[in-house]
Amino acid sequence: MSTRTQVIIVMVLGIILLDQATKILVARMIPLYERIPVVPSFFDLTHLRNPGAAFSMFAQAPEWFRQPFFFVVTGIAIVALSVFLHHVKEEGLLLTIAVSGVLAGAIGNLIDRVVYGEVIDFLLFYWGMYQWPAFNVADSCITLGVIGLLWTSFRNPPAPVP
Repeated sequence: MSTRTQVIIVMVLGIILLDQATKILVARMIPLYERIPVVPSFFDLTHLRNPGAAFSMFAQAPEWFRQPFFFVVTGIAIVALSVFLHHVKEEGLLLTIAVSGVLAGAIGNLIDRVVYGEVIDFLLFYWGMYQWPAFNVADSCITLGVIGLLWTSFRNPPAPVP
């Protein structure tokens, strides 16, 4: 097994385990909608359930549409990311880490949808009356992975087609 494959497996499994462990702890220890200040006026731990996607997109959509939609879209993303990782072998460590993070985050949130029918969010940042939507470890890995993908694409743009 190559070092690259080992990195992918360790990253994906590590992120999924961390994501699920933190969500299980939150679900067991923090009542739904409760907030625990960690850094007053800036950061709280909370327990929220998000039936939608990022920023609660599609949260109000009927469940008969929402659940199949998220399963199909997430399934397609997982397959596409896996195929991409398989075929792009010599693009460097950052790209491998970035795609692995997005893949693991997608799987982590998919597990929530299968188990709970929605995603557990618990990290809440705010300043005064302004607040960022609550998120979780999987969301963080997806975001950081996309930033890594953008970084690598701007650092190494594809060669122009003659």
